[in-house]
Amino acid sequence: MRTPTSPATLSGVSRINPFVRGMLIVAAISAVIVVLKLQATLTALFLIARIAFLLAIAFFVYLLWREHRQEISAWPTRARWVFYSAAVLAVADIAAISFVNETGPDAVVFVVVLAISAFAMWRTWKDQTTYV
Repeated sequence: MRTPTSPATLSGVSRINPFVRGMLIVAAISAVIVVLKLQATLTALFLIARIAFLLAIAFFVYLLWREHRQEISAWPTRARWVFYSAAVLAVADIAAISFVNETGPDAVVFVVVLAISAFAMWRTWKDQTTYV
């Protein structure tokens, strides 16, 4: 007899290892996609997710800019130019890698360009906000 304080169990599902349970869920979803021939639909959804991710990054950058635009407008012209150019380069780099078949060299170039852009933005921000 089950008492009100005993934990509810689902006919043995809770006794399965969580990793195995997760793998079974992934296998079931994969089987449904293969049986119903939904590869084209999955590809379209993946493309939509890529575009949504890029829009989310662009929106985040816009929010950061809007929050600090007063401070950035007081910077010298060269510092503003370097900062904005590095931001545009980083966004273009992320957009480029999103729609290319990334291989080893492409991925390395992506990381290097992104790191250089981030460093240029960080260094410009640090130089403009450090008071000596």
